[in-house]
Amino acid sequence: MKKLRFAVIGTGFWANYQIPAWMELDGIELVALYNRTRSKAEALAQQYNIPGVYDDIEELLKNEQLDFADIITDVDTHNVFTEMAAKKGIAVICQKPMAAGLKKAEQMVNTCKNHQVPFFIHENWRWQAPIRKLKDLLNMGVIGSIFKARVTFCSAFPVFDNQPFLAEIDEFILTDIGSHILDVCRFLFGEARSLYCQTASVNPKIKGEDAANVMMKMENGISCYAEMSYASILEHESFPQTYILIEGTKGSIQLMNNYQVHITTRSGTDKIKAAPRLYRWLDPAYALVHSSIVDCNRDILNDLLKNEVSENRGSNNLETVRLVHAAYASARNNELITIKSFHAD
Repeated sequence: MKKLRFAVIGTGFWANYQIPAWMELDGIELVALYNRTRSKAEALAQQYNIPGVYDDIEELLKNEQLDFADIITDVDTHNVFTEMAAKKGIAVICQKPMAAGLKKAEQMVNTCKNHQVPFFIHENWRWQAPIRKLKDLLNMGVIGSIFKARVTFCSAFPVFDNQPFLAEIDEFILTDIGSHILDVCRFLFGEARSLYCQTASVNPKIKGEDAANVMMKMENGISCYAEMSYASILEHESFPQTYILIEGTKGSIQLMNNYQVHITTRSGTDKIKAAPRLYRWLDPAYALVHSSIVDCNRDILNDLLKNEVSENRGSNNLETVRLVHAAYASARNNELITIKSFHAD
């Protein structure tokens, strides 16, 4: 089988894990890297024996025969690079958040659709091992009909040390971690039909909000509460784990610390562990996140190679983008927001 040729656009922090994650999979060949600071691209190219290095994106797209491009740059450039690749007939994978604004995100989906190129958002949070286990348990119906859920990501982890640009953006936690957490809510419980959000700015050294609480009513009647914070000083630092409590008519499921899943019914509590796979290249502090990159990449690759519909198609992730911006609107105006769905596929 012919290998799909691809380029990585952007060689910053996350490229150090995205690239080795791709190399865990068959059927692909990384042929080029782009970064505006050429030396950064050269260092990764030497490390992974990648032949092409560019600091001019137009030159890369002109010279290389690509099947897809993986965009791992700052959010402000996502729409620009996506449009450039789409016009060349190259499939696009883009990091979350999709774009700096809902209109730009909609334009990205429409641009790829109009040029008939596949478009994906690399949303890996839903691919974390314990979250996939929760989905399996829900599908099995072990706790009956779900009526209530809480999804929690609260931490004091110094995220700005690795990604200092996050301290400079006006809208922080809902676009950064909220893109993940609200997507997990959609993955587990379906689409939201209304939401109410409150935010807070606790850290005086950053521009945006670093705490947000979102209450949603899902299409199937589930009440889902999502809470997220990078200002929470707790007894036990949980980063990068997401804690989840799901309540149903026959019991509850709780995702707890260290990947522990507790299933409680009137018969008692069963305890299982849903740990991530440990690859040699991952950072142990980020093991849960880094391991999920491989599974997310595999899902996208199966779409490109086998035409199996990926969960990470841009049209699907656009619904998460809508939730993020609805949450901001709710917080600004202190009002309940009704959500409308506009799937592009």
